[in-house]
Amino acid sequence: MITASAKKRENIAEYLLYMWQIEDLIRACGLDIEQIEKQLIDPHTDLSDEKKKEMREWYESLIDMMRREGVDKAGHLQLNKNVLIDLNNLHARLLKNPKFAQYAAEFYNTLPYIVEIRAKAGDNKKDELESCFDALYGILMLRLQGKEISKETLDATKQISRFLALLAKYYKQDYNNELELEED
Repeated sequence: MITASAKKRENIAEYLLYMWQIEDLIRACGLDIEQIEKQLIDPHTDLSDEKKKEMREWYESLIDMMRREGVDKAGHLQLNKNVLIDLNNLHARLLKNPKFAQYAAEFYNTLPYIVEIRAKAGDNKKDELESCFDALYGILMLRLQGKEISKETLDATKQISRFLALLAKYYKQDYNNELELEED
């Protein structure tokens, strides 16, 4: 909760990956608030009882949303899908604007990796940005499991990360009304 709100303000890409991880942690705890409290909240010995209570309420609200939205086994919460929608809208606006040629170049440098990711997805194709986030999340999971990652995959990850970092930078500027992006 504390990390999520800080990440949302500072780096929307990190926020989204963090929230996907939270969804998976909640699933790993069986959507059981007692298990979440034991595994994820109680270890924060540096937090006050009030902060721990806020964290518990935050997790409870996420559990409730996951159940209501039918993503208790797989998938993403609507609030996380909305972040992707916002990012896709900004992405389209940036690509259309010649003032953001650097962004377009970074995207086109990333596109071969996106095409490869989507080809491997089979029938489970997602849009370009979600494919990028899926790739980064997959790498995160491989690292957490201590699995080996090929040089080619690491190269792809670096490019995708560079691209999403640029998008996140523009998202923050846009959110703060600092992005001079003329509309049609």
